Amino acid sequence: MNGQASKGTEPSDVTVESDAIALLKADHRAVERLFDAFEKASDSDLEAKGTLVRRACEELTVHAIIEEEILYPTAHKALGKQDEIDVDEAYVEHYLVKTLIEKFDSLKPGDHGFDATFKVMTELVKHHVAEEESELFPELRETGVDLVALGEKLSARKNELMKKLEAAGSKLVGDRSLSFTRAA
Repeated sequence: MNGQASKGTEPSDVTVESDAIALLKADHRAVERLFDAFEKASDSDLEAKGTLVRRACEELTVHAIIEEEILYPTAHKALGKQDEIDVDEAYVEHYLVKTLIEKFDSLKPGDHGFDATFKVMTELVKHHVAEEESELFPELRETGVDLVALGEKLSARKNELMKKLEAAGSKLVGDRSLSFTRAA
């Protein structure tokens, strides 16, 4: 991220750029860079492909958790009934990404379907990101929700999850303790 470490944090900690939307957009750009790197990787460089897929899955899992635990419940409360469908669609899209991430528990680089699965996941995520950034985020900004405070909550939870990821040896794929849940 481009933000500076806030007072009392380690330099490696995630920081809030300026608000919740900026933090989430920075996450989106980070995953898009991984998608681009995968696309440019040589078909024969299975190690690079495996590393890129694992890292993308980790980033997507953490991102989805913070959205589902914090952002989406806030959006549901703040948005009118007509705009809530954007949040409901986001939950469904997360479920589909989660399903594809789980395939990488058994699918290894070089296996038939590995590249295709990642490509489909990439397309789904890009569609999801486009909808969030063009519809949900502007709608949420218009509600008057305190996006700085929301960003602080998202950042704190992300830091917690990233520390758990690091402690687990940087392997989230298949870790059921980092679950995708829909807050009530």
